[in-house]
Amino acid sequence: MSSFIMYPAIDIRGGMCVRLVQGDYNQETVYNDSPLKVARSWEEQGGKYIHLVDLDGAKAGHPVNDEIIAKIAATVGVPVQVGGGLRKLEDVERLLSLGVSRVIIGTAAIEDRVFTETVLGKYGDKVAIGIDARNGYVATRGWLETSEVQAEVLAKELAAKGAETFIFTDISRDGMMQGPNVEAIVSLAKASGRTVIASGGVTRLEDLTALSKHSADGVGGAIVGKALYTGSIDLAEAIELIG
Repeated sequence: MSSFIMYPAIDIRGGMCVRLVQGDYNQETVYNDSPLKVARSWEEQGGKYIHLVDLDGAKAGHPVNDEIIAKIAATVGVPVQVGGGLRKLEDVERLLSLGVSRVIIGTAAIEDRVFTETVLGKYGDKVAIGIDARNGYVATRGWLETSEVQAEVLAKELAAKGAETFIFTDISRDGMMQGPNVEAIVSLAKASGRTVIASGGVTRLEDLTALSKHSADGVGGAIVGKALYTGSIDLAEAIELIG
């Protein structure tokens, strides 16, 4: 059975650690004014990998919070993965040079296939493909737009081009504290034949247990955000439970 990793999430906007509801920039809660302090806290509680999202970058179409990201990558002793606005090769290369362990390609996977395949070919397992779906169809540009491409079709196509890891978000569950869409997550893992990290909706320890039971199907982990900030999940306790 493959391992299952918890990824505590830090969403950065305006230099602060925030959470949005279903990707809506008008529904924002600020949880901390220092993403670096939050990252240190997650590591101290046993986090093995930290998930960063540059929300400003996702909206702008290019990374914005490089300085904060670089500080986090240099300070913590665990790997860091980053997404948000990565649509040019030079931006990918710059983030990797700052100490980021894995970059996440989202919108560009739909809008610029040449770029996506180039990055996959050059950096391989240092790249994850972020698939954010609304009613089964891929959403782009910080979830502001919905494409006509089905999530499973995109995953199959990019797996054939070298993608090894997908991060799947069911937007309808994100920030709603309603539990993850386990069926859709497992379906994507089976369809792609690759590792899928679940994102969105993880609310209770039982949600993590339900996802980890499918590690043999390719569900390799879960990104946890709001539940950690509200205290409904304790990171140290969850890591001890999942292993």
